[in-house]
Parts: sequence; structure tokens; C-alpha cells
Amino acid sequence: MDIFGGLLAGFANILTPENLLFAFIGCALGMLTGVIPGFGPASATSLLLPLALFLGPAPSTIMMAAIYYGSMYGGTITSVLLNVPGEISSVATTLDGYAMTKRGQGGKALAISAIGSFIGGTIAFVGLVFATNLSSFAVGLGPRELFAITIFALVLVIGLAGDSLVKGLIAACIGLFVGFVGLDPFTGITRFTAGNLNLADGISFVIVAIGVIGLSEILESIGRRTLIDFSGNVGPIRITWKDLKDSSGAIFRGTGLGFFYGLLPGSPAAAATFTSYAIEKRLSKHPERFGKGAIQGVAGPETTNNALGMSNYIPLLTLGIPSSTTMAILLGAFTINGLQPGPQLFAQHPEVAWTLIASLFVANIMLFIMSLPLVRVWVSFLKIPTLILYSATLGFMTIGAYSVRNSMFDVLVMWIGGLAGLLMKRLGFPLAPLALTLVLGPLLEENFRRAVSIEQGNYGGLLFSSTVCQVIYGLIVVLLLVKVFTTIRASSKKAGARTGSAEPVRAKEGQK
Repeated sequence: MDIFGGLLAGFANILTPENLLFAFIGCALGMLTGVIPGFGPASATSLLLPLALFLGPAPSTIMMAAIYYGSMYGGTITSVLLNVPGEISSVATTLDGYAMTKRGQGGKALAISAIGSFIGGTIAFVGLVFATNLSSFAVGLGPRELFAITIFALVLVIGLAGDSLVKGLIAACIGLFVGFVGLDPFTGITRFTAGNLNLADGISFVIVAIGVIGLSEILESIGRRTLIDFSGNVGPIRITWKDLKDSSGAIFRGTGLGFFYGLLPGSPAAAATFTSYAIEKRLSKHPERFGKGAIQGVAGPETTNNALGMSNYIPLLTLGIPSSTTMAILLGAFTINGLQPGPQLFAQHPEVAWTLIASLFVANIMLFIMSLPLVRVWVSFLKIPTLILYSATLGFMTIGAYSVRNSMFDVLVMWIGGLAGLLMKRLGFPLAPLALTLVLGPLLEENFRRAVSIEQGNYGGLLFSSTVCQVIYGLIVVLLLVKVFTTIRASSKKAGARTGSAEPVRAKEGQK
């Protein structure tokens, strides 16, 4: 099936009343969860991951993709109106968005955010459609190459997920260990179950995702005891042609920047949005306006964020490699339904792949329509006490965890995962490596053991058997060396700063 034939078939599927309803529900739930401070796309999708067990592949991926995209839109509202980012990628938006709200231009900030997000998402959608050609190249990759690509993705995630390489490695190892619990897929022997029959079938990714990502976020938010109070005026939701002209450069630059960042596994969305903000400030004729309500400071980061959200699907759908925690959860939705994203998805299940791609465009239009007229409806949810919202969310999490296998043991695992995730956050351990290794662990093990079988036990063949493997492992070495160098350099700077601050103290003591 060619690109245009597949895309037309995808639109024919998504435009059915049933699938449109799933897309609309996903957009609404996404915007609602995005409005809740701190409850980002990963938490929202992990909360509703159990739905994939009941809805089937196409409806569940449509809804979860819409939730992911909708939560990005919703996070903008609290960033602009409350100076409280709904997710970390919206932090850059607060710098000028809230300043505009204080000047009575909150509606204008939300309007340019919606327009920039729509344009960025639409252009990135075109790039996503043509990037599906990568799947034809990836079909020729064998277990050795897929194993190397998976290792490369994990190294990128571990290197970019936090300041400490050691903590990233520890988090990744925890995810791998949890993924190994249960039956060995090749021999059928139980592993790491300690004789507990509840662990014989392994620990469900759905349960761990709900606990480690969603529950830990709720527990941390409750611990902060942050009271959200909105009594401000949204202001008129309209912009002028001059506003569009002033923002056009920021919108198109943000589109290109976000699309590029979305291709990099493990690339933090916050890094992309702050890069966009820095570029716009540097290129502006009036940089002094930034931080005081510059409309380009809102348009650039928001466009970048949504273009990144669209291009995140390229490595997932073409190579089967999730580029973020949220993409790992979406990968879990596929695997729950017996599907494996990657080169074979377009060959074996093209209707699912193209329906999902078409749904992204439909969701982009839905969110653009819903974001501006209903902004005051979303703001009204901020008047609900946060403890009530969190209590309701905890109830949904518990029901979702129990419904996976109708087992209270899974609920216990969810709470253990939530407390473990909270502890890791407090200790500075990144959660992205854990989530990605948990979902990629089975794929990593399967390709490794198949590759070793092909090489008849020659482990050196994994490194040098093909040009693709040699290039990928070379890039891995370069990435690790760069990360080690930057870590040592950062540590040296911190040590130098501490030494410099201690010298004046010694001088004063000597004078005494």
C-alpha cells in the first residue's frame, strides 16, 4: 500500500462515528488532565492504559494518542493563566504567557498558542506521513541490527534523561529487571518469582506504568500541598494581524525545531521549548520585552511542543523505538493488543497504523476548535479543590489496575510502584529510562538471543557482522564519551565554585 492510499484508508476509518467519538473523548480527557497541574501526558496516558484491554487496537490507540495531544493543549492554559505549568514542557510558556495575563492579555496568549500549535502540528503531520517511508528500509533489518538500534535508543534516553549517568543506568537496570520477572519466553522457566504464583505471568507493564508514572505524580503533588487559586480575568480571546505577523517567524522556526527534537529518542520536551525561547529572544529586535509579555515567547515554545509531539511518532511507528515515556506507554497499548510497532506494522496491520496517523490530524483540528471557545470551561475545573480531583484520580487508577487481571495483587503492585517512583523522584533518579527499558526489555532480549543464535554463539558477530551495526555501536561509544566528559566537566565546575566560595571565608578568618 502506497503512502497516499494508506492515508486515504486511514481517514476513511477515523471518520466513522465510532472512531470520531473515541478521538473526541480522548481530546476532552487530555485537555482536562492537562489542566490539572503536574499531571502531564505520561500520567494521563498511563491512567487510561487499561482501556487498551477492552477497546481493541485502533480505538485504544486513537483515544490514547488524542489524550497525549490534548494534554499538551491543556497544559498551556494553567501555564498562561496561573503561572503553573501543567507539564514540564510548558515551563517556557510561563515566562511570557503569565506576564501577558497580568497585562489583561491572557486570551491573546492562549489564542496564539492554539494557532501556533495547530500550524506546527499540521506541518509536522505532513513530515510524519512522508517519514513512513523509513519503514520500508527498516524491513530489511535483522535481529542484530534491531538489537543495536534498541541499545542506541536506551543510551540516548539514559544520557539525556537526567544529570547523572549513574542514576540513569540504575533506573534502566531496574526496568530491565522488572521486565525479566515471569516466564522465560524461550525456555518457559520462571525467573525472579520467589515462588509467588502471582508473578508467574510477569509484572504487567500497565500496572507499573500506572504506579511509577501516574501514582507517583499524584503522591508528589499531594505532598507539595500547592493550592491553586484562579480569580483572574482571561480577557478577550482574539489576536490582530500584527500579532500574527510578529509571531509568524517564531511559529515556523518552532515547527522545524520541534520536529527535529521529536526524532531524538529521550530528548526532553523542556529542552526543545527552552531552546525555542532562547532562539526567539536572541533573534528579536527587542529582547528586553521577553519576560514581560512578548508574544513570540509564547508562540515559539508552544509551536515547538506540538510539532515535537507529532514527530515523536516517527521512531515509534517506523522502528518500534519509543522516543519518550509517553511513547513507551503507547507502545504498551500496541503490545497489549498483540501488535509490535515498527517496520512490520505497516506490512501486517496497515489499517491500524494509518488510522492512528490520520487520527492525529483529526485530533489536531478538534483541539484547535475546542481550545479557544471552551477555555472558560477548562478554567472552571481549576475551581474544584485539588484534593477532590486527586482523590477521584486515585479511584480511577485503582479500578484500572484491578481490571487488568481482576487481581488485588496488581493493585498492590501499583502502590509499590507508586511509592518506588516517588522515592526515585525524591532521590533524583529519572523515570524515563525505567519506563523505556521495561517496555523495550522483552524486545531487547528477544533480538539478542536470536542474534546470538544466528551467530552460533559468536558474540563478536553482534558488533561487526554488518555495516549498520558498526555505525550504530560507534555512535554509542561517542555518546557515552560525550556524556562522561560533560559529567566530569560539570562536577569540576561545581567543585571550583565551592572552592571559590570557601576562600573568602578563610581570608576573613585569617584577618581575625
